[in-house]
Amino acid sequence: MNQILDMREKRVNLWNATKAFLDSRRAEDGTLSVEDASTYEKMEADVIRMGKEIDRLERQEILDLEFDRPTSRPLISAPEPLDRKPASGRSSDDYRSAFWRVIRQKSVPHEVLNALQIGEESEGGYTVPDEFEHTLVEALQDENILRGAVHVITTSSGDRKIPLVTNKGGAFWVEEEAVIPESDDAFGQITLSAHKVGCMIRISEELLRDSAFDLASYIMREFARRVGAAEEEAILTGDGSHKPTGLLHATLGAQTGVTTAAVAAITADELIDLQHSLKSGYRRKACYIMNDATIKLLRKLKDGNGQYLWQPGLLVGQPDTLLNQRVLTSNYMPMPTAGNAAILYGDLSYYWLADREGRSLQRRNELYAATDQVGFKITQRVDGRLILREAAKTLTMKAS
Repeated sequence: MNQILDMREKRVNLWNATKAFLDSRRAEDGTLSVEDASTYEKMEADVIRMGKEIDRLERQEILDLEFDRPTSRPLISAPEPLDRKPASGRSSDDYRSAFWRVIRQKSVPHEVLNALQIGEESEGGYTVPDEFEHTLVEALQDENILRGAVHVITTSSGDRKIPLVTNKGGAFWVEEEAVIPESDDAFGQITLSAHKVGCMIRISEELLRDSAFDLASYIMREFARRVGAAEEEAILTGDGSHKPTGLLHATLGAQTGVTTAAVAAITADELIDLQHSLKSGYRRKACYIMNDATIKLLRKLKDGNGQYLWQPGLLVGQPDTLLNQRVLTSNYMPMPTAGNAAILYGDLSYYWLADREGRSLQRRNELYAATDQVGFKITQRVDGRLILREAAKTLTMKAS
């Protein structure tokens, strides 16, 4: 291999020298003298000869590798792999290949459509292949900062019922042979259903016909960007009507921990009060959520020694901290103005986000035909709710 590389380098250098000789010896009319023409032809012949020699060396290397292969299997070899069942359903290669062929092309053979029957939806779309769905979920987590903090569960179909202990029993001191009072736990449950969220992505016919265009990656990025933003907003401010119930919901969301003394200012003492309004068990994994305007206020706060309470993350991937606990920034948190819950503080693992398996992608050929574009409608179903209200508290600005 080193000999071939050396030969190639020499051939390139010789060809450059040949061209330089030709350019330097041309007469005003662009011709060469008989002697220079002979010299140039010899140099050109050397370039061609070296090229043939390189071809011979490469063929020789291929033959050497072929003849060096063993003619029989050794008696001692690695154990045979266990028989594995081929992937089926939406994980199969046939389904994945047929799915992207249907998405790219307007008309496809019936045998391709038959391969998609296992993922066909009532609305005319097809459920995306398994590995693509997992990629979408990972992309959603990148776009929606709260997905990495809340508790995400996956449901196959129907509603998800979550049993809760609403009131815990206790123990009592009793006299000898006295009756021990009954004290049972009280149970309730929360039901998470599935609300649809989706978007329409338009792509030109020219791009679809371009085999170099990575359609799957483009759809993944756009879906994650659009639906991720919608999810993040709903997790915080959703009213529960055709969308998740948000952390800031008036009756089902976080409880008020502290109300500020000023309409548009927050003090260090109020932040400490907010922390301790949460039970110590929840504080171990708690974090703050606020928007950038609130962060601007808090970055100016100092302790009694003149040290800023706000500590920026110094390493890549390390979050900013406030009173030694991490801070998440979301544009969907309310502004720090009169009456708004400007800061949310709590253990977000008690907010459960239920993902319904099977995201659907449908090609719409005629909707944007006038502009030579194709629409792709992609949807998913999700629901969420804070299952223990005491696990999160808010700092609410004083009403004017």
